[in-house]
Amino acid sequence: MAQWHGISRRKPTGGRLKRPNRYRGKRRKEIASENQFAFVGDEDRRKGYRKHAGSMTIRVMQAHTVNVSDTKTGKTIRATISNVLQNDADPNYVRRNIVTKGAIVQTEAGEVRITSRPGMDGVISGVLLEN
Repeated sequence: MAQWHGISRRKPTGGRLKRPNRYRGKRRKEIASENQFAFVGDEDRRKGYRKHAGSMTIRVMQAHTVNVSDTKTGKTIRATISNVLQNDADPNYVRRNIVTKGAIVQTEAGEVRITSRPGMDGVISGVLLEN
């Protein structure tokens, strides 16, 4: 559900603000975009969203692969995600297999910490963790 980021029609004391709030409605630019989570799925799926002033942003809808950077060798490979092991943003994201920045996922290459923002960048990149 979208969230409105406009000014309130009430004062901090609870009293009503009269002008200009009485005749001014909600504006489209004040409504935030809805939360769209990147789930672990069978394929990589992305979606483009129109932002204010016509610019576009790409969000990851489903994640199947991740770009894994190995800091020891300096090489980057593409690995398949099996599931989410840990996510400090919310413990429920682990149960629902939602990928966010900072999440630790299990891949065929090993455990990977996600370094990109799937909801902003449109790509999933991560760093291989040492065991």
